Amino acid sequence: MAIHKIKENIFSIGVVDWDRRLFDELIPLPDGTSYNSYLIFGSEKSALIDTVDPEKKEELLNNLKRLKVEKLDYIIANHAEQDHSGTIPDLLSLYPEARVVTNPKCKGFLKDLLHIDDDKFIEISDGDTLSLGDKTLEFIYNPWVHWPETMSTYLVEDKILFSCDFFGSHRATSSLFVQDEYKVVEDAKRYYAEIMMPFRNHIRKNIEKISSKDIELIAPSHGPVYDNPKIIVDAYKEWISDNVVNRVLIPYVSMHGSTEVMVSKLVEILTEKGIDVIPFNLTKTDIGEFAMVLVDAATLVLATPTVLAGPHPSAVYAAYLVNALRPKLKVVSVMGSLGWGGKTVDILTATMKNVKADFIEPLLIKGLPKGEDFMKIEEFGKKIIDKHKELGLI
Repeated sequence: MAIHKIKENIFSIGVVDWDRRLFDELIPLPDGTSYNSYLIFGSEKSALIDTVDPEKKEELLNNLKRLKVEKLDYIIANHAEQDHSGTIPDLLSLYPEARVVTNPKCKGFLKDLLHIDDDKFIEISDGDTLSLGDKTLEFIYNPWVHWPETMSTYLVEDKILFSCDFFGSHRATSSLFVQDEYKVVEDAKRYYAEIMMPFRNHIRKNIEKISSKDIELIAPSHGPVYDNPKIIVDAYKEWISDNVVNRVLIPYVSMHGSTEVMVSKLVEILTEKGIDVIPFNLTKTDIGEFAMVLVDAATLVLATPTVLAGPHPSAVYAAYLVNALRPKLKVVSVMGSLGWGGKTVDILTATMKNVKADFIEPLLIKGLPKGEDFMKIEEFGKKIIDKHKELGLI
C-alpha cells in the first residue's frame, strides 16, 4: 500500500489486501480488504495506531523504513484481534523502546494471543490522554464493538477519530478517502451485518459516546477514511434503529423441487401485494449478502425439505446464523416439504431462540404441492401480508 499523508505529520501506512476473499475462514470478501495503520509524529513523541495482519507485516515494516522511522515511542492497540495486532511483536523487535498503549482487558488478550511481555505495556483508562508534544491522543472505550476490549483513539488537535473496526468496511482501494459513497456504505453495511449486528444495543450507546467529539475525519482499520463522517454515522444510526423495510427474505433449500415450488408461489403472492421479496438459494448464496439484507428486513421465512426427520443442514446453518446475528426481524416462520414426518419446525425454531419476533404458524406440505396445497400457501402468504399491514409497511 502506498503511504498516504492524511494531515501534517499524520500518515496512513497500512496495507491493502486486494486478493483476500475469506475473513476468519467464514466471511466472504468480494471486494478484498485493508489493514489500516496510522503513524503520527508529534513534536516530542511518535505513535502508531494499530498494525496489520501478520501475513502483510513486511509491507508495513517497509513503509516505516521508507519514512525513515528510527524511533517509535508508542504502539496504540485499539483491538486485540490479530488482523490489527498481529504485527506488534515484530514492531517491538524493531523498536525495543516502544510501549504498547491499551486498556487492561486488551492487554490481557494481547498477552494471551501474542505472548507480549508485561513490561512492554502502558495501561490506560477510558478518557485518558497521551501527549505526543503538540498532538494529544484521547482514548475512548467502545466495549462490544465488536469485542469486549475495543476502543477508539481520538486525535484532539486534528479532530480525527481512529475508530478501529467501528465504521469499518472490507474494501480494497488505492484511494485514501471515500470516493464512491454508495459503494463504501454498502460494503460497510455488509461489514456491520457480519460482525456488528449482534451488538446493536452496545453500538447505540457507543455512537452516543463519540457524538460529543468534534470529528472531521473517521479513520477505521478497514476500508477508506471518511472525510464526510456524517454518511457513515447516519447509516449506522439507521441500521441500529428499530426501523424495518417492507421486505421478506426466503432462504431455502430444495432437494427435489418441492420446496422450490412452494417458495416460487409465495414469492408470487407477496410480490403482487407490493412486498419486496428476496429468495436465497442456500446452496449457492453468498452468506454475506444474506446477512446484509437481514439488517433491515421485516420478515424471514426459512424454507427446507425434510432430511432424516429434520431440516436440511444448510437450513440449520442459516437458522444458526440468524440466531447469532440477532437481526431486528418482526416476523419469522418456517415452510417446506416432507415425506412422512419429522421435527423440522422444532429444530429450526429452537435454533432461532434469540430472535425476538412474531412466529407465524409454519407451513409443511407432503411431497410436491398439489391443488389444495396452493390454497394453503395463499393463506400462509396472507398472514405475512396482514403482519406487514399491521407494521404500517403496506
